[in-house]
Amino acid sequence: MSRKYKFHNESAAYFISFATVYWLDVFTRQLYFNVLVESIEYCRKEKGMEVFAYCFMPSHVHLIFRSSNEDPSGLIRDFKGFTARKLIKKIEENPQESRKEWLLWMLERAGSKKSNVKKRQFWQQHNKPIELWSEKVIQQKIDYIHNNPVQSGFVTNPTDWKYSSARNYQDDQTVLEIDVSEEKINCIKTQA
Repeated sequence: MSRKYKFHNESAAYFISFATVYWLDVFTRQLYFNVLVESIEYCRKEKGMEVFAYCFMPSHVHLIFRSSNEDPSGLIRDFKGFTARKLIKKIEENPQESRKEWLLWMLERAGSKKSNVKKRQFWQQHNKPIELWSEKVIQQKIDYIHNNPVQSGFVTNPTDWKYSSARNYQDDQTVLEIDVSEEKINCIKTQA
């Protein structure tokens, strides 16, 4: 992995993206989105995750976050590990999942190619963290995250995508609460 894509400053805010193996469109059902929402809520409450922007797409996740415990790498490792196990179980147990056998086969196929995976691999292993070092870069990444569903053709307005903090920035906290107080934003800018 390139040195460029590592968590060097453990107290900084980061932009990261991570995708399902083979870019599988897993997040097509409310049940699977709920796992991501609940996991983020748990990490915010119990693991010191501060979330400033997010977008859950059918095959990938974008986040701007900071670890108040100064362990961004461990936080994301634990988040991805937990959500992978939980999502695989949800797929296995979902009687309405028409693609169940195919999805599980694809996850097993991906897992068989990695020596550190026991059975199935859900997420690609890289995150490509980018430290946010200036106000301009922070705004650029927030705009990128919020416009991702528009660029993909799912919606025409960023606030129409249910699983995006674009809604939060319009005072809609119904899906997931984020950390966008003036104090938190100033904290990111100060560290930048």
